[in-house]
Amino acid sequence: MKNVVVIGSQWGDEGKGKIVDWLSDQADVVVRFQGGHNAGHTLVIDEKVYKLKLLPSGIVRKNKISIIGNGVVVDPWALLEEIEDIKKKGIEINKDNLIISESANLILPFHKEIDEIREDAAGKGKIGTTRRGIGPAYEDKVGRRSIRVMDLSSESNLDKRLENVLLHHNAIRKGLGKKIYKKDDLKKELLKIAPDILRFSQPVWLKIDEFKKKKKKILFEGAQGILLDVDHGTYPFVTSSNTVAAMAATGSGCGPDSINYILGITKAYTTRVGSGPFPTELKDNIGDLLGKRGKEFGTVTSRKRRCGWFDGVLVRQAIKISGINGIALTKLDVLDELDEIKMCIHYELDGKKIDYLPAASEDQFNVKPVYKIFPGWKTSTQGMRNIEELPDKAKAYINGVEDFVGAKISSISTSPKREDTILIENPFS
Repeated sequence: MKNVVVIGSQWGDEGKGKIVDWLSDQADVVVRFQGGHNAGHTLVIDEKVYKLKLLPSGIVRKNKISIIGNGVVVDPWALLEEIEDIKKKGIEINKDNLIISESANLILPFHKEIDEIREDAAGKGKIGTTRRGIGPAYEDKVGRRSIRVMDLSSESNLDKRLENVLLHHNAIRKGLGKKIYKKDDLKKELLKIAPDILRFSQPVWLKIDEFKKKKKKILFEGAQGILLDVDHGTYPFVTSSNTVAAMAATGSGCGPDSINYILGITKAYTTRVGSGPFPTELKDNIGDLLGKRGKEFGTVTSRKRRCGWFDGVLVRQAIKISGINGIALTKLDVLDELDEIKMCIHYELDGKKIDYLPAASEDQFNVKPVYKIFPGWKTSTQGMRNIEELPDKAKAYINGVEDFVGAKISSISTSPKREDTILIENPFS
């Protein structure tokens, strides 16, 4: 038995949906362990398209158990809406196949509003959040004033918890000239949906321990990418949670020894949504071509993604930070038309060579990429399923990536279709 963590090794949008869908078919349990409804996965199964935000990818498959862990922040209204949308597509969702941690923290309406207020006021200093209240909800969690799923089960307890959190938020809102939230109105709205949320609520740590004893295969599904980690990413242009593989244990309530294999999903080039440093960004025709061929628009926000060359320095750094065992290289076919392909192998900063991304934001904006150039293969790789079918120049690029980043490439994706994958190593085997 192996338990596998799937994470993005760049800034997210690496194509995790397809890989997670393929792995969830083999898993018994699929666990979301961080983030909120700010990160989407698109799954295509039997020509049906499912766009998931909070629900784990296993939910669209029969006989799978999907878990939303304690490390996730949950907008209860958004979750119930997503459940109804998925049900309309013929998917059954009940307390037997969906479990929500009783310790998960809730995103409330004022979280979303303060998120929007801050972004609008930031001007050129915008972080580039999805404006869904994720950051403010995590702030309340750390500030020990958050409302958790379990609080919905007691009206008196909910009353006390709301009084505490609104004491904080209403003071800020008053200072900003915004309307004050009334505790009783919000309590009424929460109690109205409480039964619909609580029917899925269980102690997730206990359930995972139970599944481990039964030798179930568990897939831990990350959102965003390692470079958006609040500790290890391009701070402050990051998300508000830890996105590294270690969070799979913390965000679900199991020990690190529960993790047997860490798979890093890695795009054959680099993209980023929102603000922040991006050393290899291309603001030219090649960048536009990558965006067009790769259909680089966000699942949740539809925002256009910034595109650039593969940054080997950043991926190598992510591999070391997160303990990645193998890489699933995605969107190789997007590079098919290029005359040459570049990979960043180090930076220059103030005239000096540097082989990692420095922690200071100012330095991250100022590093200059130094590239190794590979000749393009100028032929279609779309749909290839055997590594021997690939052009020699494509193999040379793949081998160059593997050698530089220091992790084995376990699979190569050659189209959005699940079956168009060259499998080299199965993480579950």
